[in-house]
Amino acid sequence: MCVREGGYMPPYSFIYQRIDYFCEYCTMIKRFLNISLLLLTTIGCFAQQYPTFTHADTLRGKLTPLRTCYDVYFYNLHLKIDTSTHSISGYNVITYRNVTNYSTMQVDLFSNMIIDSILHGNYKLSYSRDGNAVFIKFNSIQQQNKKDSIRFYYHGVPQIAKNPPWDGGFVWSKDSTGKPWIDVACEGTGASLWWPCKDHLSDKPDSMRMSFDIPNGLMCVSNGRLRSTKNLNNGYTRFTWFVSTPIINYDVTLNIADYAHISDYYINKKDTLTLDYYVLRYNENKALTHFAQVKPMLACYEKFFGKYPFYKDGYKLVETTYWGMEHQSCVAYGNQYHNNSFGFDFIIIHESAHEWWGNSVSCSDPADMWIHEAFATYAEALYLECTQNYTTAVKYLHSQEKRISNKYPIIGPYDVNFQGTANDDDMYFKGTWMLQTFRHVINNDSLFFSILQGIQMKFYHANTNTDEVISYINKIAGKDYTPFFNQYLHYASPPVFEYKLKQKGEITIVTYRWDSVAKGFEMPLKVTSKVKDSVKTYITITPGTGWKTIRLDNLNASDFSVDIDEFYSIPKREEE
Repeated sequence: MCVREGGYMPPYSFIYQRIDYFCEYCTMIKRFLNISLLLLTTIGCFAQQYPTFTHADTLRGKLTPLRTCYDVYFYNLHLKIDTSTHSISGYNVITYRNVTNYSTMQVDLFSNMIIDSILHGNYKLSYSRDGNAVFIKFNSIQQQNKKDSIRFYYHGVPQIAKNPPWDGGFVWSKDSTGKPWIDVACEGTGASLWWPCKDHLSDKPDSMRMSFDIPNGLMCVSNGRLRSTKNLNNGYTRFTWFVSTPIINYDVTLNIADYAHISDYYINKKDTLTLDYYVLRYNENKALTHFAQVKPMLACYEKFFGKYPFYKDGYKLVETTYWGMEHQSCVAYGNQYHNNSFGFDFIIIHESAHEWWGNSVSCSDPADMWIHEAFATYAEALYLECTQNYTTAVKYLHSQEKRISNKYPIIGPYDVNFQGTANDDDMYFKGTWMLQTFRHVINNDSLFFSILQGIQMKFYHANTNTDEVISYINKIAGKDYTPFFNQYLHYASPPVFEYKLKQKGEITIVTYRWDSVAKGFEMPLKVTSKVKDSVKTYITITPGTGWKTIRLDNLNASDFSVDIDEFYSIPKREEE
């Protein structure tokens, strides 16, 4: 049972407090409770691990029938940006296909934004608001499989980001010459903080048009391709951009500044990719030199993951007021042209990896955000392996390892607005060590990298989840690795390697087993077998949950160790 200050509290009490709103959706509630039960039985008390979720968290994070009844395939967003009042105004045309018959749909827009009207053809629709959710009521039953659209007019002062990109919102700033410099970041907070949409990861539109009216003398950069620039003869210029590939809502962005535009190309064996860099005018020369690392990065990533997923929309780096963000085909860059001690710019290398892991292959629920972050973080090490060597890549992995806490499972609860683990660092760094470990568990680099490329092809421009990814890995690997991934994703602790040592002359007797592991877990491990001239030789053992024994000749017990470069576990020596 779970105990909080004040006495016993049933672990599901906070869930049942919210069921009244969706009581008619019993099947979906049952799914949520079943997932919660799985977490309870594998990682302990659910209520101690995660916060109490609110009604608003459920409205945002859950796919109720009011959201699954329609499937968005196109957005046409048109906004005027007023830099003096820090306000926006305009409309969004939401084009969709009806999945079921219905009379009410949910669209999301933050409550501080003012709705002017919602039109269905020539008719104004009625609506109600519940926090950041807007429930739109139609005059008649909407028919299944019909394609339709609504036009959503609104205005207001969007939320200001306190600490972007982690805290979402607009940034209204100025460059060093005093000219406006405006950005938006909204991954965790939600795209609905600034435009009305179906704000759920599972529903990518197939394409999107974005038109932004901004003050003359500035440039607006967004996702995809610039379709047109038009002087409106009223002090504003309209920039129209078009994304021709599926895109997650939080990836949609706008960047406004006095930008210089640098054009370049990346050419692989078959295709040419346009490279466009938008930087503050006085940083142009600096960017020309610093962004040279983009081409070798793309070559490495195409080698490991397959072709860049967005050739139609190009690749852009855009200088921003905040550190960085993986906006699709429009990567936000704010690392001030700084390379780390390993010789690369972390923001360029990490955020660009998200074009494969996150923007093309995308999770359907934020609980599975490790699919974005673990792979993108491991990509940093692979970049070093590609451009330098494997030894340097391992050193880099160890530099990240110290940030692993092992306090919470990587995968969090589903169907609520809660992103992944309760400790974000583990989603990145424990996740990347999980992949490094799995690479050496299968001990076949050809197979390992075929799996990475296969995931990219299987879920190309699509949404997926943990179960689907693991199922695909099992299929290609020809073995069920589900218990392995359960251990690293659903348990707070990595596998614990318990061992006992007994010295008998020049012989060391090692007794060992796996402890605190998921049901069915198995994993080989390398341990020291010989030390000569301070160089260790390793052999592979196969621990189980029962005690096993191995004899190591000509080895002092003090020299025994576990391979920490290829396998992530917790070695725990027990006394005899």
